[in-house]
Amino acid sequence: MTEKLGLSADELLTTTRAVRRRLDVTRPVSREVLEECLEIALQAPNGSNRNTWRWVIVDDPVLIAKLADEYKAAMGLLNDGSMPTPNPIGVSERDQRVLDSAYALVEKLDRMPAVLIPLMPGRPDGTDVVVQASMWGSIVQAVWSFMLALRERGLGSIWATVTTRREREIAELLGIPYEEYTQVGFFPIAYTEGTQFKKAWRKPVAEVLSYNGF
Repeated sequence: MTEKLGLSADELLTTTRAVRRRLDVTRPVSREVLEECLEIALQAPNGSNRNTWRWVIVDDPVLIAKLADEYKAAMGLLNDGSMPTPNPIGVSERDQRVLDSAYALVEKLDRMPAVLIPLMPGRPDGTDVVVQASMWGSIVQAVWSFMLALRERGLGSIWATVTTRREREIAELLGIPYEEYTQVGFFPIAYTEGTQFKKAWRKPVAEVLSYNGF
């Protein structure tokens, strides 16, 4: 059994962050701990309890390097591997921190111990909202449970979606049947540098909540 941090439920839910800079690529991550986290994730509710999801964990360094290339291509990096310089006009300090953090992740992505790609069956393209709600609603909560389980064990990740721009290429690389499964996201996994994380800024509840109507 992997050593745990012993966080309370509230601490776990309010301090599980998207981690980029603080992912420690020098520490190996065992398959045992990944499977332990996935066992927890699979307890999340899913449509009619059909368990139709699939989970691909990549821990082969050669494949991870290739995935990193696809990630860079999805981000539109320049030929020399650098990121395009954003227009500073209108970029808030918070947005700039996110951009800097994203670049920091890119610089070490090819050395990640593991990457998770969750898959849901079918393609949402062209389907109505009822079908799409059922599809996403049968896996999103499991993915979040996986991230919570990582946090409790001193690991971190980020829910990246930019790779959907290269979904077909990633499917080909990993042998995923593109027409049969949709990639829910791209999750680099590593132990974190330190385990203390704080609550993030969010709008006050009063600004986003209403009762009995919009």
